[in-house]
This record gives sequence, structure tokens and C-alpha cells, in this order.
Amino acid sequence: MNMPTLDSSLLSSKLRLGNSKSRILIITDDTGDAQKLMATLVMPYGEQFASEWVTHLSEAISRLKAGSFDAVLVDLLLPDSIGITTFEKIFSVKKHMPIMVLCPMDDEADAIAAVNLGARGYFTQDCFGRYLIAQSLNNVIQHKEVEENFFIEKTRAIITLNSISDAVIGADMLGNVEYLNIAAETMTGWKREDAHGRPITEVMKIINSKTRQTVPNPIKTVLQKNASLGLPANTLLIRRDGAEIAIEDSTAPIHDLHGQVFGAVIVFHDITLTQSMIAKMARLAQYDFLTNLPNSALLNDRIAQAISLAKRHQKTLAVLFLDLDHFKHINDSLGHGAGDKLLQCVAERLTACVRSSDTVSRQGGDEFVVLLSEDNLAEDAILIADKILIALAAPCIVDDQELHVSTSIGISVYPTDGVDATILLKNADTAMYQAKQKGRNNYQFFKREMNVRAVERQVIEAKLRHALERQELVLYYQPKVNLKTGKITGAEALLRWIHPEWGVIVPNRFISIAEESGLIVPIGRWVLQQACQAIKSWEKAGLHLGSVAVNISALEFRHKDFIQGLRDVLQETGLAPYRLQLEITESVLMRDAEVSAAILHQLKDMGVALAVDDFGTGYSSLSYLNQFPVDILKIDRSFVCDIGAIQSNNVIVRAIIVIGTGLHQRVVAEGVETQAQLDFLKIHHCEEGQGSFFSPPLTEEDFAKLLVTRLTGNFQLQSKVVINA
Repeated sequence: MNMPTLDSSLLSSKLRLGNSKSRILIITDDTGDAQKLMATLVMPYGEQFASEWVTHLSEAISRLKAGSFDAVLVDLLLPDSIGITTFEKIFSVKKHMPIMVLCPMDDEADAIAAVNLGARGYFTQDCFGRYLIAQSLNNVIQHKEVEENFFIEKTRAIITLNSISDAVIGADMLGNVEYLNIAAETMTGWKREDAHGRPITEVMKIINSKTRQTVPNPIKTVLQKNASLGLPANTLLIRRDGAEIAIEDSTAPIHDLHGQVFGAVIVFHDITLTQSMIAKMARLAQYDFLTNLPNSALLNDRIAQAISLAKRHQKTLAVLFLDLDHFKHINDSLGHGAGDKLLQCVAERLTACVRSSDTVSRQGGDEFVVLLSEDNLAEDAILIADKILIALAAPCIVDDQELHVSTSIGISVYPTDGVDATILLKNADTAMYQAKQKGRNNYQFFKREMNVRAVERQVIEAKLRHALERQELVLYYQPKVNLKTGKITGAEALLRWIHPEWGVIVPNRFISIAEESGLIVPIGRWVLQQACQAIKSWEKAGLHLGSVAVNISALEFRHKDFIQGLRDVLQETGLAPYRLQLEITESVLMRDAEVSAAILHQLKDMGVALAVDDFGTGYSSLSYLNQFPVDILKIDRSFVCDIGAIQSNNVIVRAIIVIGTGLHQRVVAEGVETQAQLDFLKIHHCEEGQGSFFSPPLTEEDFAKLLVTRLTGNFQLQSKVVINA
């Protein structure tokens, strides 16, 4: 393959583009060899490499000292160094780095000598253009990582064993000592070097403190029976210097990968430390290590005790199940260290919100449980839940940053919602998910019908996973109308699920499930594809329509492949971008306004029209709205349906129309159902509307008929609707 000529300064600038790529330093003054190697390392198999080329040993030494490389490819014949000395100088600088030697096919002597001195291998010139270079480099780098990890783990184990106060002695199958940690050296009086290879009975002499008789060392018994064993009571260790120490121990066999015994280990300590050690272990078994809160095991015990007392005194108790909202974003953006500190902050605030008789427990992850053990009325649980929501509303300061977090709370009450810990926790968890669905940062009491919905949700999710492949999803289209002229200006694509047994399923029954399960991404891609194909189909039939709007979910909007996926759909269907309109709810846009603005600008650059859906529902920031490259504001149907009935809604609708007009954005009213609503919108110069007053959502075929006949169906603006030319 012909490669473009690259000089060393250009090639040496090819630095690694990401932490996932391995950096390779190539040292050769042969431009042809360097080009082959560089080309090999950008082939598909080698795309994880970033290479740098130098021609002189002196330059290589400088780069190795200054930079971080994962492997070296070196020609031993350089302008400023020749032969095995070249390898030795590099090896002296980076002894533990994989070094591969480059050599001619007919002269491998120096390369073999380098391997004997520590090189990981060598490549002959006939291999320089083959993918095996990348494969071999990958193998030696991975091998180095395994060696480093093994060394780290071994060192960590030794440090750990030497850091604990318990003595540890390892023995082989013959009962001879192989290892002593520092504590064992101190307690037995034997140095590791002196004890190595000696019988355990010599290094660890033990007797009964009362009878003074020798006690059989448990190592021997464990090796024979392949079972753990402890020392009998009243055991004394006779140190090498003759001093006596009362000890307790635990002895266990060591198994290989095949489950065969190949040794044993005995762990023992001064008996005076027993009580403190037991207390420490007991706490570790019952308390969360990060927050120091009771864990699930201790919580279950306390709930059981609280139920017994409540039953005896005919009182109630409440269980609050908490899950932090969007906590994953903290871990993903700031790292788990910041996430852990935030959890500790939350734990402190939760503890401050409850009484001394109550229990705050961490279940794991970002889930907490609060047990209110002295409840008399549900109002007590409400007071605590409100207190928690208020406490968490204040920012937590983590590493000089203000972090904001809220929580969703589910509440179950004994005995109404359950008579044991398992059921109470399950029902509180179910109620918590209901709080999530109601917008998060709120609490919900458990209701029996929630279990029915939970089961229904599982069934819907299972069926929805096959809906696409079974072609059960269809798109309906609802026309949008210019309220002044009566022209159909466009349509909104609305998803429907036609289940063979359940019939037509509207989106509000399955969209939230699709979003939470991640199914909304492939479904959304399908919707875009179908909508664009429909426009092209109508266009070929001579039915011209301004544009079709498609709703975009939060998960789609934030997905890393959304922009490229949209480009692919437009290219595959041949649809002009301006014929497609994307509707994103303002709650999605305001979740991270700066990121949203960046995505919107990319979409705008593509030429698609952008609409803010459900505008006016309380999330918007006018300052950001002015920064978003938005073409259309859609007034939420909740405001439109109450026009005339609720005066404040009239004011809001007028304000939105004024805002949109002032920002040169088209305003569309959703959910127009009555003549009175239409009259109000026309009087206040709302430009467009859609709703059942004009037409219900129609299948692609029926919508095409509407365009053909130009009949309005339910339209009452004029006797006929004019198709927008």
C-alpha cells in the first residue's frame, strides 16, 4: 500500500487522543520502516494505539523521561548508537516498560541478545506492515498490566497483612511454615527467615494453660480434615524466648483453583483484644461503611422489634423509602468520590430530621430507609417527609462545589400496608416509584392499586420489548392549522401501540416505561424514520405539507448518537431538514440548559425546525429561552383546556403568545377542543392550533385522504381547509 511521506517532526506529533489508547514510541531512522509501523498502528485492529516516532537514541531518551509510554519499538542501529548498547541504554531508563526490538530478517543476533537481557520480543522487517504488530503489542502491554496488577495485589496483601494486629502464619501441606506477618513475628519471637521451612509445632508451640499439656497445633488437623478449626479455650503460645501469651485463633485450609488443599493459614491474637475485635466486627456487620448508618440487616431487626412494640401497644409505625433523584448524574460528571461525599452529607441531614428513637438506614447505592418507630398518626410521617424534602433542598458543599440533590419518598404504614419488614419495605419501595413518576422531589403513601400498576408495568415492558419487531407500533398524524387562514400548515406525528390482544394503547400508558427501560431510543429512531418516510410518500403523491413534528424524549435528546442518527435518517429518506420539526419539552431543555443549548445549535445548523413543547408548565427560564435557537412555542394543553374557566390561565396563555411573538417565534396552541377556545386564541393572535376541534389524530392513509379532499372533518373555521401551498 502506498503511504504518504511523513517526516519525523510530523509523526512525533501524533500523540495519543484519549486515555484509552496505548502510547507507542517508535525509534528508527528508517523512514520506510516508520511509515509501515505507523500505518499498521492505525489499522482497525490497532486503532487503540497512538504512536510517536523519533530517529535518534538521545531524542528517545528525552521523550521517555518526559512522557508516558506503554511500549517501545526500537531499531538497534541508530545514527547515535549501534548494537546491544542501544537496548541497554533504553532499558536502564525504562526497565519495566515493554521493549520490542526491530531487526532485519537476516540479522537477528542482537535482537535475540536483547531478549535475553529483558526485551519482550522482536519483529523482523517482513512483519512491519502486518496487523500482528498491533496484536503482539496489545498482548505484551496487557501482559505488563497483568504483571503490574499482580505485583500491586501481592504488595497490597503483604502490606495489609503486615498492618493488621492479628498474627498470620501460613503453612504448606507438610505443616512447615511458609509465611509470617509482622504481628506473627512479634508474637512468636521468630523472624520470617528463621521460621521458613520449620515445622509449625516448633515455631508456634502451644499448651493448655491449666494442664500445661501440649495442645495439638490446629494446622495439622485442618490439613488432614480439610475443614476450618479453632483452638480450644485456655490456650497459651510459648514464644521463642519462653514468654507465654494467651491466644485465640482461627485456622482454615487454602484451596487451589481446582478446590484441592495446598496449605493452611492460622490467624491468632492476644486474648485481651478479643472483646474490642468482636465489637468492631459486629459493627461492620451491622453498619454501612460509608455513612456509618445501620445497614439493611440491622434495619430489618429494628423494624421487627418496632412491630412487636407497636402490636403490643396498638400503635402504628411508618417506613419511608428514599431514592435520590438523578444521583447517577453526580457520579457520571464528578466521579464516585464526590458522589460518596454527597451521600455522607445526605446521611447527616436525614439523621438530623428524625427523633432519637427513629432509625435512618442506608440500603445501598443512593437508597435510604427511615423507620419512624413511635408513630401515632400518618401526619407524623408527613411532617418528617416534608422536613426531609426541605433539608435536602439546601446545597451540599463537596470539594468547594455546591451540589443539589432531591429525593423521592415512598411511605408504608404498619399494620395497614404490611405486618412484617419485608412487605413494609416492598410497599414503601413501590410508593417511592410512584413519587418518581409524579415528578420526583415528593412523597407518596402506598396504596393497594400501586401493586396492580407495578405488575401492569412489568407486563407492559415485557410486551413493549417485542412491539417494534412485531410491527405493532404505528404513527397517527394530527393536523396543525393556521388560525387566521384555516390552512393546514403541518402535522404532529403521534405514536400508537396496536396490541393484538389489548387493542390501541395510547402513549401515556407506555412512554414513561419505554423511557425508564431505555426502549425509547430505538422506538424514537423508528418514529423519526416513519415520519420522514410519510412526508416523502405524500410529497410523491403530490400532497404538499409544510412539516411534520416529532416528539423527542429526554433520553433520546441526551443520547450520544442522537445527532448522527438524525443525520442518517434524513439522508436515508432524502427529506429536506426544514420539513422536519423536533418538539422537546421545556423540562428536558432546562434540566441542563447549557448542554441543551449546545445540542439545539447543532440541530439548528442541520436545518431542522425546533419547538419547545408543553411551554408554560413551570420549568422555563426566559433568559435561557432567549439563548435557545427555537422556532416554535407550543402552549401546553392544560392551559388551553381551561381557557374561560380559570382566569389565571387566560393570563398565562396571553403572556405566552406575547413572549413568542416578541421573540419572533411561532406560537402553537395544543388541545383546542371548543369554539370558545378557538375564539380566544384568534382574538389574541395565536398563530396556529391543533386539537380534536379540528381533527383527531389520523392514520397515514386517512391523513393523506384529508389532504386530498381538503375537507376539515371537525374543523369549524371555514367550510373547507386550505392546504398550505
